[in-house]
Amino acid sequence: MMAYTFSHGVHPPGRKEITSGSSIKRFPFAPYLILLLSQHAGKPAVPVVREGQEVTRGDLVARADGFISAPIHAPATGIIRAIGRALDFDGKMAPAIFLEPYPGSPQVRPKGNPVDIEDLSPSEIVDRIKNMGMVGLGGAAFPTHVKFCPPEGKKIDTLIVNGCECEPYLTADDVVMREQSEDVVLGIRLALKALGASRAYVAIEDNKPEAIRKMKEAVRGFENIEVAVFKTKYPQGAEKMLTRALLGKDIPSGGLPADIGVMVSNVATLAEIGALLPYGHGIIERVVTMSGKGITKPGNYLIPIGTPLEFVLSHVGMKEDAAAVIFGGPMMGKGAVYLEAPITKGTSGIVVLSKEELGDRRDEAKIYPCIRCAECVNVCPIHLNPSKLGLLAKNYRFDVMEEKYHLFDCFECGCCSYVCPSNIPLVQYFRLAKQVQRERRSQGN
Repeated sequence: MMAYTFSHGVHPPGRKEITSGSSIKRFPFAPYLILLLSQHAGKPAVPVVREGQEVTRGDLVARADGFISAPIHAPATGIIRAIGRALDFDGKMAPAIFLEPYPGSPQVRPKGNPVDIEDLSPSEIVDRIKNMGMVGLGGAAFPTHVKFCPPEGKKIDTLIVNGCECEPYLTADDVVMREQSEDVVLGIRLALKALGASRAYVAIEDNKPEAIRKMKEAVRGFENIEVAVFKTKYPQGAEKMLTRALLGKDIPSGGLPADIGVMVSNVATLAEIGALLPYGHGIIERVVTMSGKGITKPGNYLIPIGTPLEFVLSHVGMKEDAAAVIFGGPMMGKGAVYLEAPITKGTSGIVVLSKEELGDRRDEAKIYPCIRCAECVNVCPIHLNPSKLGLLAKNYRFDVMEEKYHLFDCFECGCCSYVCPSNIPLVQYFRLAKQVQRERRSQGN
């Protein structure tokens, strides 16, 4: 069986065995939920409730503010205790709604009578996706309905369903494909109809044999949906790597998948669309991988959106030797600054690393001079020169980084930092450079 791949990349230890055998378990409600109004790319949602108001699980509590925004729904039946601000996992203050669930609040909601998807027009499908508050569940949290509206003149003919899940430790997408394969296929069918696309590929790395088997069974009978198997390598799940490996097409510099007639969507996103859209429900919970040797009960949990991280960690048993808490995977995730930060729609996993996993090979705060070994060049999946970019960043030559060395083609996968023997935080340098350049442009400089 042919397995697709791309050049360069790295093979970090997978650590997926910690949770890959676990089924999805439902998580209890926390004493209070923090619903950040900016848990998606774009403008924050606007509250449509007041303090002291009673809400029912699934009710709309905040509307989208413009096209690039997403509504928020109540994950539990309870009382709106406050509308104010809360800290996100970056430690930044953000607008939020505080919801206190009633004791014994039900964790399921009546499904009602689903609409026949054959009766829905493409525009009706997009409207339902927008109303359900759907965003990309792979981590970017870009409003999904926007991706279903490609720029004028762009025709989508191919949908790539990203089930690669190449980040170490994370297995949420894997378990979704194994346990919710029919929802995934229904989501794909809705997406194909909305986009007017002719074919879809479900991209899965070859370290997920059971997911491959389940999805092949689920797509049997649908000639325009195919399971494509990829070699296990990081960052295979990136859009640029998927299109290059599968279709032999490169997304143009500064462009989008739509420029080559492609839309890429995370598999969990499509599973939720398949499960919720026919009933007109909004997204109020998601599957999250809780992993790492720093907890006692790792697994894949269905967690209500807004659940404080501190409550999650207490439920899964945080160990004394826990040394780091990461939102997302260890390659592209970010360290949690504040343990009261809530689970959001974009939280695919929480990794709690023990001191043993972090290791003591070197002082992580110590940065050594670049030795020009070219290891970073050899692994960069975009074929950039991270060493040169790093040296320019160190000398604040951000304009040269952008104009001559394609700074914005970097999608911050972390391969360069992972292999650097000098412990140079290259990705952090590139993030800072991008931020400076964006600010300069916004100020007209």
